[in-house]
Formats: sequence, structure tokens, C-alpha cells
Amino acid sequence: MTSPPDNPSSLISEDTRDTAVQRLQQAYAEGHISHEEMEEGLDQVLTAKTHSELASVLASLPEEDAGTTSTIAAAGGRIKRRGAWRVPRILKVASAFGKVHLDLSRAVIEHPVVDIELQLGTGRAKITVPRDAIVDLDALHTGWKDTLYKPPRSSRPGGPRIRISGTMGFGRLKVRHAQR
Repeated sequence: MTSPPDNPSSLISEDTRDTAVQRLQQAYAEGHISHEEMEEGLDQVLTAKTHSELASVLASLPEEDAGTTSTIAAAGGRIKRRGAWRVPRILKVASAFGKVHLDLSRAVIEHPVVDIELQLGTGRAKITVPRDAIVDLDALHTGWKDTLYKPPRSSRPGGPRIRISGTMGFGRLKVRHAQR
């Protein structure tokens, strides 16, 4: 929960609830709250129905690190990231007409969960994830073409979870696991 909604009495989404759970767990892991406080907070978060109920639980926690969100935007042309680049916790990618290629196979991924939010008009997007990554495409909405993704036959535990969300207009998203 990075910013409160316009209507605090509106119902919360599962993504918002998951984010609140992660914030509580992170606060406990960093020593900001006790085990009992975390348990009580988790109970409240899991039973909360509105944003105001969540806000009251999270009010005493330290603010999220704003440096963990990054935005890449282009009206046209290419957006390309590859090699040993540092992947933020939340990566927002916006492109009206161009191609997007994100290669995470050799990237520095410091977070167990990485959210990639796509806002693409026309054009293609290709995302290469590490071999052991778990890919979640449930929150991605495609307008014209289906997403191409084939999960690996066998996976090794311990890889990062890559959650891809957002909207694809007339382009196609292709997600593949790195070979090495």
C-alpha cells in the first residue's frame, strides 16, 4: 500500500492485501515489531475488508523504501535492459508504440518478489527471467493477442517470484526462462 485510495471505505484487492502482509513480515524481519505484533497484524490484515482497516494496521510500520520503485517510459522506440542491471522491487514500464525487452537472466535481483507493471499500447514485449524464477501473469490484461509463456517442466525452489501485471493493448508479451 504505497498511497491511500480516494475512497478509504472501498474494498481492498488481493494484491493490496498481499502487499500489506509483506510489509508486516518485512517489519518483523527487520526488528521493527515483535512476533506477537506481527501475528496480531497478520490477523487484522487477513480479515480487513476496506482500505481504512488496512491503514490502521500499517500506520505504525516504517515507511516503505521509495528507492525500490523505478519507472521506464518511452512514447516510441525501444526500451531495453540486459546484462548485470539492478532490478527494483517494483518496475513500471510504459510504452505507447515501441518494443520492450527486459532480460533478467543476469540481472541483480535483491528482492524475493519483483512486480513488473506494464502499460503498453502497440508493440511487443519480451521478458527473459532467471531459470529458477516463478512467473505470475494473473494480473496482466491483454487486449488483442494472448501472452506467450510456457512454464518450465521442472523448477528449482528458491528463485525470485516475478509478478507481471498491467495492460497490453495491441502487442504481444513473450515470457521465457533463461537457458543458463
